[in-house]
Amino acid sequence: MSKTPVIYHIEAPAMLRGMVALPASKSISNRALIINQLAGQAVGAVPQNLSDCDDTQVIIKALRDNPEVIDIGAAGTAMRFMTAFLSVTDGEHVLTGTERMKHRPIGTLVDALRQLGADIDYLGEEGFPPLRIRGRQLDGGVIEIPGNISSQYISAMLMVAPTLSNGLELRLKGSVISRPYIDLTLWMMREFGADADWTSGNTVVVRPKPYEQRPYLIENDWSSASYWYEMMALTADADAEIVMPGLTDGSRQGDAAVRYIFSMLGVKTVFKNRVTTDESGARREKKVVVLRKNNRSVPRLDYDFVNSPDLVQTIVVTCVAKDIPFHFRGLQTLKIKETDRIKALMQELRKVGVVIRVENGSDLVWDGERCEATFEPIDTYEDHRMALSFAPLALCFPSIAIRNPQVVTKSYPRFWEELQRAGFSVEERGA
Repeated sequence: MSKTPVIYHIEAPAMLRGMVALPASKSISNRALIINQLAGQAVGAVPQNLSDCDDTQVIIKALRDNPEVIDIGAAGTAMRFMTAFLSVTDGEHVLTGTERMKHRPIGTLVDALRQLGADIDYLGEEGFPPLRIRGRQLDGGVIEIPGNISSQYISAMLMVAPTLSNGLELRLKGSVISRPYIDLTLWMMREFGADADWTSGNTVVVRPKPYEQRPYLIENDWSSASYWYEMMALTADADAEIVMPGLTDGSRQGDAAVRYIFSMLGVKTVFKNRVTTDESGARREKKVVVLRKNNRSVPRLDYDFVNSPDLVQTIVVTCVAKDIPFHFRGLQTLKIKETDRIKALMQELRKVGVVIRVENGSDLVWDGERCEATFEPIDTYEDHRMALSFAPLALCFPSIAIRNPQVVTKSYPRFWEELQRAGFSVEERGA
C-alpha cells in the first residue's frame, strides 16, 4: 500500500518582517569538508558553522564512518566530490545513491580520473553510478575536460590535485560554465595553503603543495537567501523588511549575484553592522543583510544564468508572478540536476496559469502566455529548489500547496520553520 504524500498548504502574512536564520553555505561546507580531510584533520575539528543540510551530512557521515558502501542518496555534489576523494584515498569503496542518482552522468569525471591512474569500475550502466573505487596515490599531469558540463566535476578534480605527485594542469575545452563555483573552489584551496590558480582563461594549474591544517568559518548561504529575495519582490507590504545575518559583501559564492538580479525585480540590498548584546551583557557587532523594496522593476528581463544556474527556478517564478516577460539562457545543466528542472518548471507553472516555452534546446522564454490555473499542489520531483522557489507564491495566490515538502532538507532543513517565524501559515492537510 503506497504512502499518502505529505502536502503543505501555505498562507502568507499581510506584513513581511523579521530576522531570518539562513543555513550555512552548502557549497562551501562540502568543499571545506573534503579539503579539511585532505589536509589531515579530523572531521568535526574544522570547519565551523557547517551546513546541516542532507548533502553535507552525507559527506560528514562518509568521512567519519568510512564504510565500504557509501550511499550518498540524492546528493549530486557528494557523488562528484567523493568520487575524486576516494580515488586518492587508501581503501576500496562502493559509491552509490538513489535511483535518480544512478541516472545522473558521471562518466566525464571518471574518464579524467582514470587518465590520472585512478582505479574506478562501473557496477551498473557505463557512465553512471554506482562505482567501485580503489584508492591509490596518483601521479597527476595534464588533463583536458569539457568546460561546459557540471563545474562540480572540475572542482572535484581540483580539490584532490595538491595530493598528486606531479600536481595537475587542467585544460577546460570550449566555453566554461558556472565559473564562479570553480573560482570558489580555487579560493578555498588557497585558504588551506594550496598553490592553485588560473594561468589562462581556460587552464588551471595546481602544484603539488600539500594543504595546511587550519580552522575555517563558513559563510551563510546566498542560494537560500534567494527565496527571501523572492518573497520581498512579491509581497504587497510597502514597508517590508527582512534581516539576514551571516552574509558578506565580498562573498565568493556565485549565487551572491542574486542581489544584482533582484535589484531589477524591486528589491534593495543593504549591508549593515548591527550591535547585539549577549547573555553576559557583552556587546557584539554582527554583519547583516537587510532587504527592502525599491519599487523599481524592469519591464522585461533577459539574463544568462551560465554562472548561477541554481537561481533559475527562483527568478522564473518571481518573474511570472510579477508579470515580467523573460528570456533566460545558460540553462544547459538544468536537465541533469535533481530532476530535469526545465521540464519541471514548465509542468508546475501551468498549475498557476502560466505557459513558458523552451527555445534553442535549453533557453526558457515567457512572453506573458497564460492558461487556466488549476492550483493543484505543486510537485517537487525530489528537488529541494522546486519546493523552495514555489512556496513564496503564497504571497500572490491564496491556494498554494506543496507536495512532498520535506525535500527542502537537501539544502535548507529549517525553511518551513523560518517561514512560520516570518508569519506564514504552513499547514499539513489533504489536497
